[in-house]
Amino acid sequence: MLPATINIFEKAAKKAGRILARDFGEIENLQIKSKSVGDFVTSADLKVEESLLETLQYYYPNANYLTEESGSIKGGGETIVIDPIDGTSNFIHGIPHVAIVIGKIVNDEITDGVIFNPILNEFYWASKGKGAWCNNKRIRVSKRQYLTDCLIGTGAPFGKRIYSNYYKELENISRLTAGVRRFGAASLDLAYVSSGKIDGFWEKDLNLWDVCSGVLLVKEAGGRISESDGNNWTTKSRDILVSNTLVHQKLLENLTLL
Repeated sequence: MLPATINIFEKAAKKAGRILARDFGEIENLQIKSKSVGDFVTSADLKVEESLLETLQYYYPNANYLTEESGSIKGGGETIVIDPIDGTSNFIHGIPHVAIVIGKIVNDEITDGVIFNPILNEFYWASKGKGAWCNNKRIRVSKRQYLTDCLIGTGAPFGKRIYSNYYKELENISRLTAGVRRFGAASLDLAYVSSGKIDGFWEKDLNLWDVCSGVLLVKEAGGRISESDGNNWTTKSRDILVSNTLVHQKLLENLTLL
């Protein structure tokens, strides 16, 4: 039995997912308007968000909403966080690594979250105390304890977002691991850590809608979350490091010893 909130989130995500999947098939006809280098809003983004809000506001008419495209919609009580298409650049280029993200935050704590890739039909969800799941299967972080066996995800900054230490971090982590992966959708990176596909992930300058559901998934799957310098992660954090817990300290040492 799905928790009630997840039930509603699934309904919203799957309905909006049909729009996303249809537009993904029509990708070459999409009208794209550029926000800034490498950061696009497509007509699909706006349609998917509209569909999500329509369903969610029916069930949660009084909630606060924080969305990537519409910004902040003020209400009372809980906050519902939405990213209509995480991995927009992948979407635009016809790469099927994209997700719809919905999370719920009560008193600065993430209580429920879903991450849905409608192209591959992967539905990840987590609720506080109920574990982490993908398509009805319980998922857990990996048990790899040596960095040499680990695949680590990252988000490569581009354009004006490039920061001076990134390539040093990349070099350190690449040297010590079985490889670094850059998939292009932070929510799915966190879902991949929670399901043991990759063993850790770090990125800087992220928005809450990119990571809120993934953070809960990683927690519920037995993983560890901090900022990339080791400080506690909170809903106000911009930087993140997650892992299967066993390699967290080693990753921290190699991200901070610059």
